[in-house]
Amino acid sequence: MSTHQNSATPSAADPRRIVVVGNGMVGHELVRGLLAADRGDEIVVLGAEPRAAYDRVRLSSYVATRDVGSLALPEPEVYDHPDVDLRVGARAAAIDREARVVATAAGERIGYDELVLATGSYPFVPPIPGGDGPGVHVYRTIEDLDAIIADAEGAERGVVIGGGLLGLEAAEALRHLGLDTTVVEFAPRLMPAQLDDGGAGALRARVEELGIEVRTGHATSEIVRDESGALAGLDFGDDGAMAADLLVFSAGIRPRDQLARDCGLETAERGGILVDVTCRTADEHIWAIGECAAVEGTCYGLVGPGYAMARSVADQLGGQEGRFPGADMSTKLKLLGVDVASFGDAHGATPGAHAVVFADASEAIYKKLVVDDEGRLLGGILVGEADDYPVLHQLCLGGEPLESSPASLIAPAGEGQSAALGPAALPDSCTVCTCNNVTKGDLREAVVGSGALEGEDGAITTLADLKAATSAGTGCGSCSTLCKSLLDHELESAGIEVDHSLCEHFAYTRTELFDIVRTRRVRTFTELIEGYGEGAGCTVCKPAVASMLASLYSDHILDDEHAPLQDTNDRYLANMQRDGTYSVVPRVPGGEITPRQLIVLGEIAEEYDLYTKITGGQRVDLFGARLGQLPVIWGKLNAAGFESGHAYGKALRTVKSCVGTSWCRYGVQDSTSLAIQLELRYRGLRSPHKIKSAVSGCSRECAEAQSKDVGVIATEKGWNLYICGNGGMRPRHAELFVEDLDTDELIRIIDRFLMFYIRTADKLERTATWFERREGGMDELREILLEDSLGICDELEAQMAEHVAGYEDEWAAVLADPAKLARFQHFVNEDVPDPDLAYVRERGQRRPVFDHERPRLPVLSQPPEPEEVRA
Repeated sequence: MSTHQNSATPSAADPRRIVVVGNGMVGHELVRGLLAADRGDEIVVLGAEPRAAYDRVRLSSYVATRDVGSLALPEPEVYDHPDVDLRVGARAAAIDREARVVATAAGERIGYDELVLATGSYPFVPPIPGGDGPGVHVYRTIEDLDAIIADAEGAERGVVIGGGLLGLEAAEALRHLGLDTTVVEFAPRLMPAQLDDGGAGALRARVEELGIEVRTGHATSEIVRDESGALAGLDFGDDGAMAADLLVFSAGIRPRDQLARDCGLETAERGGILVDVTCRTADEHIWAIGECAAVEGTCYGLVGPGYAMARSVADQLGGQEGRFPGADMSTKLKLLGVDVASFGDAHGATPGAHAVVFADASEAIYKKLVVDDEGRLLGGILVGEADDYPVLHQLCLGGEPLESSPASLIAPAGEGQSAALGPAALPDSCTVCTCNNVTKGDLREAVVGSGALEGEDGAITTLADLKAATSAGTGCGSCSTLCKSLLDHELESAGIEVDHSLCEHFAYTRTELFDIVRTRRVRTFTELIEGYGEGAGCTVCKPAVASMLASLYSDHILDDEHAPLQDTNDRYLANMQRDGTYSVVPRVPGGEITPRQLIVLGEIAEEYDLYTKITGGQRVDLFGARLGQLPVIWGKLNAAGFESGHAYGKALRTVKSCVGTSWCRYGVQDSTSLAIQLELRYRGLRSPHKIKSAVSGCSRECAEAQSKDVGVIATEKGWNLYICGNGGMRPRHAELFVEDLDTDELIRIIDRFLMFYIRTADKLERTATWFERREGGMDELREILLEDSLGICDELEAQMAEHVAGYEDEWAAVLADPAKLARFQHFVNEDVPDPDLAYVRERGQRRPVFDHERPRLPVLSQPPEPEEVRA
């Protein structure tokens, strides 16, 4: 295409009329830039939607808040400026280039000196038979969400077609509305453009943990409707079918370029208004920016490049030079509460590139860095843990060889992770917010210049203050974590206390909020947020508060007030597995089990064709139970004397033991009896994170007690207590707390320790991490828990006694309550197996088919149907 000289770039003298077609995020950024130029131009903005621009990146939050005001963009007051004429609900219908006139759908004709097209994009809806009609939606505007919210009333099962960024956000919205939700993706993995197989697998595991079913490699051949025309389901051809009451298409976007096509402007081969690097079309008076623009043939679907285009055009219309600087297509988002980041050459397409990968399947964490032969960071993928994304992204953009080994940059903390990942190590010149072109130096200058370090009124002390002052983090939001880290570093370096609130809805730390719940006897999330918070809550505070309530009171976690707060595993009292089925893990206190109980487990496993495995915690896991089978299986287990093992919850898991003096010739104490006593005492105890314990009958340590949160080792005189250890991704030896205790003393001190940990730990913080964070170390804990330096030991013991007295087996309570039983059905309108579940035999047992195996392995039939579940 031809390019243009800036001969038409205006002088600073003559005010003009600039018409902006489109009032999305990019159009709004353009208006801000034009007003900043202060030329006195008349700016007419035509917006097709019935309201001014809003933050479409955070659109999903509207489902929870129903508050349009919470989606406000920076400087909404620009539309009150006398030079700006915003016309909402005004759709541009045609452009007369010769007369320089835009005609609206209402028949109004508006002349222009300069015309900027910021028309954005529209959702792509595949031409699938049955797609026209009620129950089918797209996910793009507030009106779209209002329609989805209205349609969700009375619906039970929702489906999203599209497993990309927006599709997963749509799935979270349906889940929030209370629908059983499925994501259907044609590609073999989620987010195929951003993630590789490893990253997508970790994301899928996290998504399925939330109760959202994922079907990849599925093409919808027909949208099925009943005789009345209502949506009934989806047909996948050879891959089966599924029921659906509500369907959302999120299968990509297309540039909204019809207005340009109709007036004869050139468009790119794959759509988009063709512009040069100055964002000008072949018509010297018409520009295009954002998702509708194809800069030298390429469209960009992220807000960051759109903002860069808007600033470039604003500069040129303001009399300055400007050009689109190119785009960083890196993304960092929290999808369904899961941190996901992809940056640079994430797939290693650069010749000579090689990857360094860290993967922890048990925690669904995946980290990959792509480097070249000279040690330069080319790109990466982070799923599950993405706190280091901001710094890794900057190292990638810097293009310099890494000072540390790539493996050290993604290793778990404590295993060689480089200190170079601290925000303080970044130079002031690095761009922190690419959407708004804000550097680290700009952020530091804003904080220091506001008087924050001197404690002046109006100083920048919160992330919200920093965003308002610099616009950093107000675009895609992916830099917010780094902005907060930099702000905290500046404040802490000056000796200023930093806000560590639980989340934006509660201005309290987890410890402070726990004390409020405990001392004010708050019994529900609604009571807590109405009295001490604001908004509707989020995926951070709801599970955290649910844990606090369960720690303090004996209410069932599936009671009506508490059930919506729970994570997926807690919601169904079982761990969801990668194929959407669940595991059944009965409690086996101390690892002691009778032959009859073993037979019962075997009979149940055979009847329901469950994969069976003995765990490291000395109990038996049964894998592959469907949701509707869980109650009948647990009915049989309860009848055999089994209780819930709480493998699904942040609670006590197991108290492992050796046989001690019962059988072992080296044992000096009865470790099995003590382990059973401890496990029965602390069963069901909810805590900030899981708790594991063990009792060894002698110093040979067969139960591996020193790798547990609470470990006990027998001595000739009694018991030694070890605390704050754990295995897993970051192993830590427990430390000796007190020696030669008798059994009563031991239990009393463990009571105190566990309750103090529950009171004071942060959300999702293991005892090992909690201990390392406490400055006083073991001496401080001894003063508090042995010498009662805070005067709280009686309270801690009484709190544990209340837990022990109020314990009820969660599955037994469900089986006795028809309302709770009703939750355990895979398809709410029929009791049939999911037709998408397929299995193969391996070593004599059933396991799920991997996606790559489906074309070639023989598939087993479904396991047998459950008997009728009766309350």
